[in-house]
Amino acid sequence: MTDRKSDIVTFGCRLNAYESEVIREIADVPGGSGNRVIFNTCAVTAEAERQARQAIRRARRERPDAEIIVTGCAAQIDPARYAAMPEVDRVLGNTEKLTAKAYADCEPVVVSDIMSATETAGHLIDGFDGRARAFVQVQQGCDHRCTFCIIPFGRGPSRSLSFEVIAAQVDRLLDNGVREIVLSGVDLTAYGADFPGETTLGQMARQLLDQAPSLRRLRLSSIDCIEIDDDLLALIEDEPRLMPQFHLSLQAGSDMILKRMKRRHLRADAVALCARIRERRPDAVFGADLIAGFPTETDAMFDDTLALVEDCDLTWLHVFPYSARPGTPAARMPAASMAVRRERAARLRAAGVDAERRYLDAQIGKTASVLIESDARGRTEQFAPVRLEDVSLALNNEIIDVTIERREDRELLARVRNRNTA
Repeated sequence: MTDRKSDIVTFGCRLNAYESEVIREIADVPGGSGNRVIFNTCAVTAEAERQARQAIRRARRERPDAEIIVTGCAAQIDPARYAAMPEVDRVLGNTEKLTAKAYADCEPVVVSDIMSATETAGHLIDGFDGRARAFVQVQQGCDHRCTFCIIPFGRGPSRSLSFEVIAAQVDRLLDNGVREIVLSGVDLTAYGADFPGETTLGQMARQLLDQAPSLRRLRLSSIDCIEIDDDLLALIEDEPRLMPQFHLSLQAGSDMILKRMKRRHLRADAVALCARIRERRPDAVFGADLIAGFPTETDAMFDDTLALVEDCDLTWLHVFPYSARPGTPAARMPAASMAVRRERAARLRAAGVDAERRYLDAQIGKTASVLIESDARGRTEQFAPVRLEDVSLALNNEIIDVTIERREDRELLARVRNRNTA
């Protein structure tokens, strides 16, 4: 049996983070040296790919004798590019990376047609390196074709995992000390659409909470505002264990840009959804993905996106300068200069920082429930970062009540009121 575990370097989304944990458990075969580095790549932006290639080259310099394997979305979409890198020994597709056999074989490139995938294998992992929060994959792939997005060609069609597999994974994680579960997918709100009948994300989440009474916190990774079902809205209203933090896939605040992105919602849909959720859950906080400088975006169109931060009362922003992905329709549209994209992204980020600080300042003097993760730091139910003033307290993996004392930059400082370990 190998004494050394493969090193895994993860880029990109929460789904990749989950899959890297699967890889960690299956990649090392008996008798192997373990002297390998596995890169689980992302293709959502050109920058994500650039960072991956840079890390691959650095790994070869630092580990000249290691076997270097590249997998993930970038490898799935363009395996030849990574196979041609002199630093790379093997390339695996997104399906193959989750099979033990692929790590035992020696074929230099093993990448199947992801568009022919019809199901997603259920893998059970024990945890996330001792962390209190864990991601659980419940859905894979995407049937939509947003004009800027290459990810469907890396992940394949939308397909859902069975409730039995999801429940078994959650039970295992809870048994190993995980306190918060984050349901993750490429198109999470499409969960169940490929099943017979009317299965929805809201129904699955309610059943999961009913069957796992020890699960204290359930969180959703990212939701599409046009796909929110009535079951999920009802769950938001009456289930306190569903965390009141919702990350929305908005991308833009201009109706014209949304149409050119081939999104399925308009600006008013996003604003209305935030209002509907707040009616049911007044303590809800919203985050969003926003793209700056999409092709044909005028100053006025960008201003509509900038105003969305206030109109939806967004707090946590993920901002991306538009990145042309070869093969997508948007890559053939008239592009804004990189300087314009970066300037608009900077303005959006600045608006996000201002909104975040206003929210954090509003929490001073209030009580909050915090899941402590490490080093006396944790997150509130709304995902606000908190640091305990008494860093000597050993409270990792505990959910505690705190009083917020003050803000330091983008973090709240708090004192413990009482432990709540039930």
